[in-house]
Amino acid sequence: MIKLLIIADDFTGALDTGVKLAEKGAVTNVVTGDKQDFDYMGKCKEEVLVVNAESRHMTAAEAYKAVYEIVRKAKAAGVECIIKKTDSGLRGNIGSELAAALDASGEQALHFIPAFPKMHRITKKGIHYIDGVPVHESVFGKDPFEPVITSDVTGIIGMQSGVPVLLSDAHHELLSPAVPSIILYDAEQDEELEAIGRKLTENGKLHVAAGCAGLASALPSLLKLGGKEPVMPCLNENFLVMCGSVNPVTQKQLDYAQTCGFTRIRMTPEQKLKEGYLKTPEGEAAIENWMKILKDTGRCIIDTNDLADGGETSSYAQMKNMSSEMMRKEIASNLGYVLKRFMEKGVECTVMITGGDSLMGFMKQIEVNEITPVCELAPGIVLSSYKMDGEFHNIITKSGGFGNETLLADLADQIARKKAKN
Repeated sequence: MIKLLIIADDFTGALDTGVKLAEKGAVTNVVTGDKQDFDYMGKCKEEVLVVNAESRHMTAAEAYKAVYEIVRKAKAAGVECIIKKTDSGLRGNIGSELAAALDASGEQALHFIPAFPKMHRITKKGIHYIDGVPVHESVFGKDPFEPVITSDVTGIIGMQSGVPVLLSDAHHELLSPAVPSIILYDAEQDEELEAIGRKLTENGKLHVAAGCAGLASALPSLLKLGGKEPVMPCLNENFLVMCGSVNPVTQKQLDYAQTCGFTRIRMTPEQKLKEGYLKTPEGEAAIENWMKILKDTGRCIIDTNDLADGGETSSYAQMKNMSSEMMRKEIASNLGYVLKRFMEKGVECTVMITGGDSLMGFMKQIEVNEITPVCELAPGIVLSSYKMDGEFHNIITKSGGFGNETLLADLADQIARKKAKN
């Protein structure tokens, strides 16, 4: 039976949250929202269901409707605890989605704890910081699709919602608002986050809340979820990175990996943006060549970013009158198609996808809407499994902003060492 429902706005976020429960042995499944039927919730084997509402790039009104419907159905199915997962950099439709979760829940308060101290993302006096920098001055303020324009969390919520926001923390008594409200909590340390969670649980208030993977880390003990912890499988040492992220953090990781011997393939504007191009003889020949490169070198990156002094992709898009939203969707779909062809050709390798859009593009290409988180290989770096054509496959995912500069090289070495031991 579903004891906990988590609603995320993109796929990698769904996984880096769900894995916090899976690692403690809770039976956890991640699904796409448009495919989810809630009628089975009382009978299913999962304790935790994570729904990817895929609402990161929706309008505020569309995101409100998507989240409202999921929460409404979950409440009708008897789910007692609902968490609206938010981006740790506060991108996306924060205000409209929190308002939707509160409205559909029928509760008097939604408790919002956006901090993720382990990843150096904290909230202090209502201001959100990334690595000590106000979030709007960080890389998240430069996001090409949803830049964060203020670090004041109340202000972010107020851009899309008129719901009152009250500020609190771990050191004060729980607030009891007179009207439906969002209660925003400061937290700078894991101990504060856990203390807030305990207080909510002990007072029977953890029915509807919001936060990122930091909050999810505290949920297994708070909700008494768990069981036999999963074991990391032995992975193929051929390592393929599929990069659809434009985050500067990821770009530094790719650059470093290249200096460590990874072969880096940059897709051309046509390969990224021209519908059907990859199915032409020229496109198929390119994919076959990339397969050969991976087989010959063992460590390969397929990158959708231009060189730093480039701009060819934007120029091509302008020539074809493509909006940034069209570009985003087409790049994710074509990158997903490339990986699908690798799978269909039986290429043996460990795959890592960066960016929620890229993962969603691949899942749509292979027509799979369920994925099971297994464990973290590093903070925010999730190993999961999915079933395709009757066989299970492993995949590694990460949000664009996670990880240090040496991450990709370190992961490749970690996989190779484990392989050697076995």
